[in-house]
Amino acid sequence: MTYQELIHNETIRAYIRKADESLIALGYTEHSFAHVTVVADSVRYLLETLEYDAHTVEIAQIAAYLHDIGNLVNRVDHSQSGAVMAFQILNSLHFDPEDIATIVTAIGNHDEGTGVPVNAVAAALILADKADVRRSRVRNQDTSTFDIHDRVNYSVKKSQLKINEDRTIVKLKLTVDTHYGSVMDYFEIFMQRMILCRKAAEKLGLQFKLIINEQQLI
Repeated sequence: MTYQELIHNETIRAYIRKADESLIALGYTEHSFAHVTVVADSVRYLLETLEYDAHTVEIAQIAAYLHDIGNLVNRVDHSQSGAVMAFQILNSLHFDPEDIATIVTAIGNHDEGTGVPVNAVAAALILADKADVRRSRVRNQDTSTFDIHDRVNYSVKKSQLKINEDRTIVKLKLTVDTHYGSVMDYFEIFMQRMILCRKAAEKLGLQFKLIINEQQLI
């Protein structure tokens, strides 16, 4: 089964939809089809730019599409529960065991709490997932009741993950409207994620740079 076939699988779509419903109840930003598609597209960009083979790109996109299904179980340890769910799904679809292992490993290591970029697919997933910061992920429309996660995501007018021409640096470039959230707000909740991104970039043979409003901060 290809990535394009998998994204139309109704069982998987139901799990993603229901997982996001749980996060709505908890007050989290959007983790549904928009998020996983953005992450899958970014994973493809990273690995294709670094000239990984088409099969690696394909399984990385599958990992990206499935990476948040563990929220169906609980937000706590969702990467590990999601990895177990992905194993069951992919095994039932008769995926190759080597591919299942790579996908499960990437999903189980994408969260900053316990994640480690143990292979290229995991590293690409980490970078793509943590780079998806944008205003449209905020569900709360009442700016007066924003929490810090709402403020930070809403403040980001543009987010771009870009590898330089020499393929030595990956930059996360953010345009932030400081009327809604400060740069310090971003660091308060995302510093651990940025440290993990730096490790992920190193796994891919890159340096990680964070640039906010044209100022390099990492």
